[in-house]
Amino acid sequence: MFDVLIIGAGPAGASAALFTAKAGKKTIVIDNDKTVTKRAWVENHYGVMEISGPDLVEIGKQQVSKFGAEIVQATVTNISKVDGGFKVESDNGEYEAKHVIVATGFFADVAEAAGLTTKPGTEPRVKTILDVDSNGKTNIGGIWAAGTIAGVSVHTIVTAGDGARVAINVISELNGERYVDHDVLK
Repeated sequence: MFDVLIIGAGPAGASAALFTAKAGKKTIVIDNDKTVTKRAWVENHYGVMEISGPDLVEIGKQQVSKFGAEIVQATVTNISKVDGGFKVESDNGEYEAKHVIVATGFFADVAEAAGLTTKPGTEPRVKTILDVDSNGKTNIGGIWAAGTIAGVSVHTIVTAGDGARVAINVISELNGERYVDHDVLK
C-alpha cells in the first residue's frame, strides 16, 4: 500500500508528489496526460523566465521521479474505501493508498462518482470544484484535493503552491506532527 496516491501530474499534483516523495512517503502519481498546462506558455512563474507548458510538466515529472515517486500513465475510473485507505482503479491497474490527493484540474467526474462533495467553480471555464476545508480535506477523511479542482486560481504558480500546501498537510497528518522541508545551500 502506498502512503499517498495523487491523481494528476500537472503543477498541483506534481508539486504534491515532489513534497511527499522527498519526505520519504511511498508515493504514486496516476496521470492521464490531459493537463491544460500542456497548452500553456508560462512567463509569470516565479524563478522561471519563461517555459512552455509541456516543458514545465516534463520537468515536474522528472523532479518527482528523482525522489522515488512512481508515475503511471492511466485514467482513473474509480475511488473506493478499503481497510486502511483507498483503492484507486484505473484503465492500467488498481492501486491502494492510505491517502489520496485529487489534483485533476478541470475534471470532477471521478471525484463526484466517489461521493466527494462538489460546488460550482469559481474560475472562468471551471464548472465544478470539490468542496474542501482550509487544509485541502474533502468530505471523505483521507481524500484531499489540490489545485484548480480545489477552487484555486488556474495559474500554474498558484496550483503548484496549493499542491505543495496540501502535501505538507498530508505529510503532517501521516507523521503526527507539523512537517517542514527546508534545504540549505551546500
